[in-house]
Formats: sequence, C-alpha cells, structure tokens
Amino acid sequence: MRINQILSIVKSLPYFTKQNLGVGLKREGEDLNYWIKKLTSEKMILPLKKGFYISPFYTETAIKSPEQLELYWVYLANVLRSPSYVSLEYVLSKYNIIPETTFALTSITLKSSRVYNTSKTTFIYRNVKRELFYGYQLLVFGNTGLEVRIAYPYKALFDFLYLKPFISNKETEDYLLKSGRINWDELSRMDKDKLVEIINKSRSKKMKTILSILYRKRII
Repeated sequence: MRINQILSIVKSLPYFTKQNLGVGLKREGEDLNYWIKKLTSEKMILPLKKGFYISPFYTETAIKSPEQLELYWVYLANVLRSPSYVSLEYVLSKYNIIPETTFALTSITLKSSRVYNTSKTTFIYRNVKRELFYGYQLLVFGNTGLEVRIAYPYKALFDFLYLKPFISNKETEDYLLKSGRINWDELSRMDKDKLVEIINKSRSKKMKTILSILYRKRII
C-alpha cells in the first residue's frame, strides 16, 4: 500500500473511525486490523479510544496557529464523547479562576462519566442532568465550519462546584474563601450575575448554600 494513498485519507480528516479507514484503505477484518496496528506503530495514526483515531498529518496541514491547535483538541473532546462541552478545571485554569494548570481536557456530558487516557492528553468527562446542560459558547474551528463547545467562565465554575462533594457548610465556606484558591476577581460582573442566575435556576440545596456564603462574604 502506498504512503500517498494513506496520507490522502488521514491528512484531510480531523478524526476518523475504524470504519472510515476500512472504506478508505479498502481493507476489512484481520487485514484491516493489521494495517491499523502497523499505522499506529509507525505513528501515522493515534488512537484516542477504541475505533477512534486522529493523525499528526492533519495538524501539520490544517492547523495554522497555537490557538487553532487548542480549539482542535477542544473539538476532539466534544466529539470523542458526545454530547459534551469542555468545562470544569480546563476552563477555570484558562481564565485564571483557579491557579493550577491542567493538561487534561475536562468536559461535561449527558452520558456516564468516563476517562480516556492517550499519549497526548487525558479526556475527562463528568455527567450532569439534562436541565443543566447549557452555558457554553459555540466557536468555529478554523475555516472548517466545525463548531466547538466550551463553557463560559461562570458555567465552568458552577459545574465545578456543583460536582464537588462537601461534607459540611464549614468545609464549603473554607473552600470558597481559602483552600480552593478561587480567584473571584477574575470573574466579570456579568459572569457573577450569570452564576447567581444559574444557581437559582438549578434548585440545588448545596448550590443555594454556596450562594448564601458568597452573598454574606460580599464576593458577588
């Protein structure tokens, strides 16, 4: 099989499945498995999960800037487990709301929670109920027209606190004010207002407790 034939398939696709490869390579069964194993060992394709692949040749030809490369990985997080949007620690770190840098892509999904470890990064998915599956912006990845879903800062913080377990009100207050090292000043006035709005809409007793602490301490 000629290298040009393989490149013509993988360099034009942001991701592809085993079925896509089978059709493109005109291979099936054990013959297809052989070629997938061979292409993986030669690093021409990279598996993100079983039957789901990307190629470094795509990023070399389609990605024009570090910003576009970041959006590409966010896009992959969206499609690897769909429906989902990138949120939680990844977004909070991006906007300096938490001081820690995270290299994992953290997402919210309607499906069950899951973790995919790859040689490039880790994809982490946490589940929320459908009524809370909103609060993300749609960005366009490059000139592909492909949409990328990533949470607004206020929603990433809501998701983070909503999913974080607290054993007492005292622990909750300590985390919000000290141990969590949350940079509340990095939230805009609009983000703070939106955070209040979504907490009230959630009808979550825990989040209402958090809101009362934030009001009492004049954080929002």
